Amino acid sequence: MTRRASGWATLMVLTAAFLWGLLGIFGKLAQGLGLSPLEIAFWRAALGGGLYLIHALVTRAEFPRGRDALITAAFGLTGVSVFYASYQLAVRSGGASLASVLLYTAPAFVALMGWLFLKERLGLRELAAVAGTLLGISLISLGGGQGMHPSATALAWGLTAGFTYSLYYLYGKLYFPRFASVALYGLALPVGAVGLAPLTHFVHKSPQAWGLLALIAFFSTYLAYLAYSAGLKGLPATRASVIASLEPVVASLLAALLFAERLSALALLGAGLVLGAALLLSVGGEKKEP
Repeated sequence: MTRRASGWATLMVLTAAFLWGLLGIFGKLAQGLGLSPLEIAFWRAALGGGLYLIHALVTRAEFPRGRDALITAAFGLTGVSVFYASYQLAVRSGGASLASVLLYTAPAFVALMGWLFLKERLGLRELAAVAGTLLGISLISLGGGQGMHPSATALAWGLTAGFTYSLYYLYGKLYFPRFASVALYGLALPVGAVGLAPLTHFVHKSPQAWGLLALIAFFSTYLAYLAYSAGLKGLPATRASVIASLEPVVASLLAALLFAERLSALALLGAGLVLGAALLLSVGGEKKEP
């Protein structure tokens, strides 16, 4: 691979990390305009899923059928309905930066589920990462910070978001090599919206609120996943995951600028442990780059 192609792929992953980092900011602004976390989650899934569905139909991508379609629909209810809702609820309960940091407990959940369900061995690296994640969460809950509320509710929603986000790793490992991502998201996201609809109380929305929902659907959902997929084509998965870990950094910096959210020194140490554990699990798994 040429240096130019590698640089382009790196730029794509950086773009995805930045767009994902905007999600909590857009969500908090939308909540300030009267939208509930569940309604934000619904419109993210519905509008983002519509964009993926159009993309898949235009490009004539093959959709999963039969058992694969049922598994994708089940993923839509967990990896979309529950994940999108719990993330926005974590933003409301604890703040945008806290929600973004807790999202990166996902690699620890992947390690534990791989041990429980896939009979994968937990080595010293995995055990150290899981322990670091648990210690980091404890320090965040004790440390807190300005404009943040690391309550039991905020931690519960944040950890739920991290757990359901970890399902992307397991689902993706099985299905992304077999189907185009736009077809999978074109099915999973609309199913996720259907799962959220009965729980959502819809309110009248101003043009500003619709604008924020459009930003979430297009930039932080549709474009972010496309950029990350494009980056993965030119980078090893390990390197891409490390670059994507800049997401909570972007979210924390923007939350500090816009909402005066600031982690205390103890909570910063905890956030560092959570991100360090995620990097340890991402980097240590491959001995050489393909």
